[in-house]
Amino acid sequence: MTSVPELSFSHMGIYVTDPARMEDFYTRVLGFAVTDRGKLETPRGAVDLVFLSRDAREHHQIVLASGRPAGGGFNPINQISFRVADLAGLREMHRRVENEGVRELYPVSHGNALSVYFLDPESNRIELFIDTPWYVEQPVRVPLDLSLPDAELWVWVERDARGRPGFKPVEEWRAEFRV
Repeated sequence: MTSVPELSFSHMGIYVTDPARMEDFYTRVLGFAVTDRGKLETPRGAVDLVFLSRDAREHHQIVLASGRPAGGGFNPINQISFRVADLAGLREMHRRVENEGVRELYPVSHGNALSVYFLDPESNRIELFIDTPWYVEQPVRVPLDLSLPDAELWVWVERDARGRPGFKPVEEWRAEFRV
């Protein structure tokens, strides 16, 4: 059996009822900076997203996502995200979770990252991802064909990212980002 690729915890998404209030709290009280914001169409409807970070090496450490209903009985965790070391590791993890028969398995490009999303056995959304060397304004979610050979995949991802608003090398974005 193949060994499990190395993973490291990266960030999490939280469903919120009042995005403006939560953004104010995380920026004013906890010192996070807004790195991006936007609306994303999902199978469950439109979601407003606010990306927050305190670290220029991390585009986001927290994502605030609209859509949390008032009252109890709702899991506010939007996703739990783990960084994988490289594309080979991402492909291996995709293979492993696919073999488990997980639900809602989908690989995507965010321009600044390549991700594999799926639901764990208790329906918690998990993201496994690798960074790309580019920044693009978020949110972006484009289906990704992980069956492409590495070189072809990277050409496709870069071409798509270059066509998106705000495209620049991630190091340039990091130099501009200040908390």
